[in-house]
Amino acid sequence: MDFKKIKTYSAKQRKTKVDIGALAKPGQKQAKFKDFCRNLPDFLAVKSLKGTAAAIIKAKKSGKKIVWGFGAHLIKVGLSPILIDLMKRGYVSAIATNGAGAIHDFELATLGRTSEDVEENLKTGMFGMVRETQTDMNEAIAKLADPAYEPRGLGWVIGKKIREMKAPNRQLSAFYNAYELDIPATVHVAIGTDTIHMSSKLDPRSLGEASFHDFETLCSILCEFEGGVYLNIGSAVLLPEVFLKALTVARNLGNKVKSFTTVNLDMLQHYRPHQNVLKRPGGDSYALTGHHEIMVPLLYQMILEEE
Repeated sequence: MDFKKIKTYSAKQRKTKVDIGALAKPGQKQAKFKDFCRNLPDFLAVKSLKGTAAAIIKAKKSGKKIVWGFGAHLIKVGLSPILIDLMKRGYVSAIATNGAGAIHDFELATLGRTSEDVEENLKTGMFGMVRETQTDMNEAIAKLADPAYEPRGLGWVIGKKIREMKAPNRQLSAFYNAYELDIPATVHVAIGTDTIHMSSKLDPRSLGEASFHDFETLCSILCEFEGGVYLNIGSAVLLPEVFLKALTVARNLGNKVKSFTTVNLDMLQHYRPHQNVLKRPGGDSYALTGHHEIMVPLLYQMILEEE
């Protein structure tokens, strides 16, 4: 090997990924949050987080759809007050969740607490056998069978039930607030996945029809999704599949849905969210990896600072 024959070129000609302008900057005590954000290094997850906040802000200013899809974990780790504040500020056009997300939201509104020890109660066959939750939610769903009701979705009837019960903690319910603000709230149920299905009070026909109505609602929202933002927070399978089908329906019906932003936020980046939310739909996309209880408040505060 003759290293004298190795060719080189000037650093002035080289493209690089790192320069000193993107490095982190030391902070100060009692600094403002906006200064904290400015001091972050401008790389990787920071760029994705800032890009997500910018996309949401742009969508709101442009009057485009901002859909927050989430699994039950967002509710269980105490983030409903943040989601509700974003609703009131106009940063939420619709919410979409699974059956468990609706149950935890309902229990926080009515009981003030939720999320049992599954392993412990499973031993005795009493997991999910909470009388109040099973009765109240299933009675609300069964009312949808009444011909006097117009076709309605699961999310709508849950918000209505919380209002009718004058639930003591209803102000902390995403579904109650969606009902009051007239924001579409959709619940996408897989039969047998939720505790309220283990009840003689369940009306399967009403449950299925209501959840299908919510699917239709989500499809109609995505028909107007051009320029919008869809966030998938903590749903590894169900919501990514529902989103992909709803997007297919919207495009199949001749709607232009090409330019938009999708975001997947979770503790791990799973296969289906990566494929069905970030990759296959097209558009811009961001993958945010981290704990919901840290990442969502950071995103929320970034949005507020730009109001």
